[in-house]
Amino acid sequence: MFELAQQLMSIPSVTGGEKEVGLFLSKLLHERRYRVEKQFLIPNRFNVLAFAGTPRVVLCTHMDTVPPVLPVRADENFLYGRGACDTKGIIAAMLEAGDRLRSQAIDNFGFLFVVGEESSGDGAREANKLQWESDFVIVGEPTGNKLAVAQKGTLLADFSCKGRSAHSGYPEEGESAVTALWGVLQDCANTDWGNDPDLGKGTFNIGVFAGGEACNVVPGAATASVMIRLVEPRDGAEQKLHKVVGGRAEVKVVAGADPHRMHVVPGFETMVASFGSDAPYLDNLGKPLLIGPGSILDAHTPNEKISRQSMIEGADIYERLVKTLIS
Repeated sequence: MFELAQQLMSIPSVTGGEKEVGLFLSKLLHERRYRVEKQFLIPNRFNVLAFAGTPRVVLCTHMDTVPPVLPVRADENFLYGRGACDTKGIIAAMLEAGDRLRSQAIDNFGFLFVVGEESSGDGAREANKLQWESDFVIVGEPTGNKLAVAQKGTLLADFSCKGRSAHSGYPEEGESAVTALWGVLQDCANTDWGNDPDLGKGTFNIGVFAGGEACNVVPGAATASVMIRLVEPRDGAEQKLHKVVGGRAEVKVVAGADPHRMHVVPGFETMVASFGSDAPYLDNLGKPLLIGPGSILDAHTPNEKISRQSMIEGADIYERLVKTLIS
């Protein structure tokens, strides 16, 4: 399991470039005698589907990672590298659980490894068109091996603002797009995005900001990409966003999802996820569960890691969950 995780981590798969890791998993699953299919979104970009028997439970996670690619290394306690906990260590734990289940003559489960979770969830949205008769989908994300009772929603938006360029020695001759857009974003950041007794507060993050050409030029254009973690319905949050902006900038909503309540099985520890996942996009595949080894606090960081013990426990939990759900 640990060796497989490191192999997967050694294959770069930043969102949009998942082909090689998809081919690796397809070959591996075929060698392990699963029925394997590729579901193409566009040429060279595909989800990987694998079946033991007719799946009543689907084990699902994503193949893509955020940038940048990181060196892969290990010590006696941890595996380090991009995708360690988000989510290549999780893939390895799921496959380990699958091997154990088949050794017990349990085969009515399947795997679904999707592209694009770290951006718009396009792989999961495509997978939701599948005509499986499954009852449950276990989505793998680093939850510390606790079942999420719910996850916050998301709203992704791109902002742009135009000004008028001028020589910085004569700023009165121009209009700074950077200053204008920054003011809009600050108003958004100071807005109340709701508070839920289970999910906590809604939050606003300016993930990317760009503008200007040189320090001696009044900037004529500026752009930003933001993500709002929602604890209220997406439609209402989108209306609130446009009201706060008030036409001062162009806003393009890229993607979003409502807060989502998960299926919970008695006997497992629980938590609330402040992050998003593909779970809201997979409702046609069954009731969603969200759980996986590793800590979300290590994901997307320069020191991403997963503990060996967490992976061992994760494989145990996936095996136990599938057996519980099937019975």
